Amino acid sequence: MATSTSWAQDVITCDLCDKAAQQFCNSCQVSLCETCIQFCNSCQVNLCETCIKKHRDEFKSLPHDIVPFLHKKTQLVFSACQEHIDQRCEVNCKECNKPVCLKCIVSGTHKGHDVEELTETHENKIQKIKYDTEEIKGKLIPKYQKEDVEIGNKISKTKSKLDDLGNESKKLRKLWHEEVDNTFDKIDSLSQSLTEKNLNALLEYHNKIRDLISEMNTIAKQNEKLFNSNKLSEVNKYQSKLSEYQDFPEHVDFELPSLRSNIDQGKELIIEIGGFRATLKQMSPPSPSADVSRLSTGIGKLMNQVRVIATIFTNSIPLYGFACIGGTEAWIFGENKNITRIDIQGKVRDTVTTTCQYWPNGISVTRGRELIYSDGNSRTVNIVRHGQSETLITSTEYWKPGGLCCTKSGNILVHVYKEIGLQLQHKIIRYQGQNIKQEIYKDEQESPIFKDGDYSLFMSENNNKDVCVSDNNAYTVVVVNKTGRVRFRYDGTPARREMGFNPGDIVTDALSQIIVSDYNDNCLHILDQNGQFLRCVDGCGLAKPSRLSVDSKGRLWVGLLDTGEIKVINYL
Repeated sequence: MATSTSWAQDVITCDLCDKAAQQFCNSCQVSLCETCIQFCNSCQVNLCETCIKKHRDEFKSLPHDIVPFLHKKTQLVFSACQEHIDQRCEVNCKECNKPVCLKCIVSGTHKGHDVEELTETHENKIQKIKYDTEEIKGKLIPKYQKEDVEIGNKISKTKSKLDDLGNESKKLRKLWHEEVDNTFDKIDSLSQSLTEKNLNALLEYHNKIRDLISEMNTIAKQNEKLFNSNKLSEVNKYQSKLSEYQDFPEHVDFELPSLRSNIDQGKELIIEIGGFRATLKQMSPPSPSADVSRLSTGIGKLMNQVRVIATIFTNSIPLYGFACIGGTEAWIFGENKNITRIDIQGKVRDTVTTTCQYWPNGISVTRGRELIYSDGNSRTVNIVRHGQSETLITSTEYWKPGGLCCTKSGNILVHVYKEIGLQLQHKIIRYQGQNIKQEIYKDEQESPIFKDGDYSLFMSENNNKDVCVSDNNAYTVVVVNKTGRVRFRYDGTPARREMGFNPGDIVTDALSQIIVSDYNDNCLHILDQNGQFLRCVDGCGLAKPSRLSVDSKGRLWVGLLDTGEIKVINYL
């Protein structure tokens, strides 16, 4: 008895009615049918008995070589002549670049024109398609890919230069009194305007290069399908774009602006950028502080290998949260009412007893380095001054405050939640002082931005005023712009980690990069400000990372929930 493999069959259908007309045994190469299918060699179509007459009637003016399917011949399909309905095109008129029949050449409108066999035209076209495809794949795509890498490097340098200018401006600003702020505001505005203009031009050019690469890849794939096509009309329609791609897009290089200054014995400051120049005089020379002399002149790019600067062993197990103060200290808290200030060696510097019934829902540090914390039971955000708690914000009825984030502009972002049935509903409120400035919870279609669930939201404001939110209820990072419109979502897929993405705390750094902890995969995900995945940080003892903070030196503090450890990491 034959096995199921030897009787493997292919179903063959009629091209007109799509009905299964017969089956065909691959092993024996014989027909196994009750209704045999026919094949039109002239038109290269399958026909059941019912549809043979329909096919002839539809193209009654043309000859049809209809044979049993087993006697079919694979050949080029010659289209019908547009001038002589009873003829098929057999030659190509070179003068008109048009397929015509023999009657057109002998007595029709193409009489006396130079012609060639359509088979020869087809073969020439196929050779041209193959040549174009080889040129695109072998030369043009690698050329564009090289340009893609180079322009990416230029963008990185431009971003770095923008950061350098900002830091240098801050360094010089510290040498002067409050009355010179207007001048430095102009400097910052001009440096950002000049550099962002160049950066936008580079980004536009970069997108153009990538679009052309994508377009060429699409054409190459389409051309590869035409290699073996027996549809003469499809091949004949091919139009080469090779010459367009060989003319490489032009772009203009530019010189990035530089910040120049001159101080004359502490009496006069000259500072200029681009076409702007200011000369400032002071009443008496300032005495530069030690902090000024230690200021960094710039922040670099991501390191290939991150380095653990310190491991801090805290007594907070589990470690529920912390917030850096300057470059060497942080406030931390766990499962009790106390918030403790420790240094990078783990030494306790101060302890604050909160008003919370159990422990704070979140903490942060203001621009003036004052500690704030949220108390869910009293629905308050409190600030600690001289060791005492003062109520700073009271949330609206039914809403309880959770995580906190103090922005560079002095606003406070507060995650608030309330019970809806068996789950929690979430939103983010921006406070300016005690006043609500913005609420983030619905998109343009009035749909919730954040998913209902038991987990808290974590957020950070980026340098471009985007609010970056870690929503563990949806296993997603959500980024909204300063108006509250959703810019993008990130679900961890580009990182290709083994476990499911489980986002925890989230921060942003001086390069506008977004960093989010992944509790499941024992790593950190780093994105650029537009949501492009850059890399994962792992392999440095990050067991179950949950909390993050960035110190004033640009170092990343990573808290491990289960062990209560904090890893201080250099990654730039």
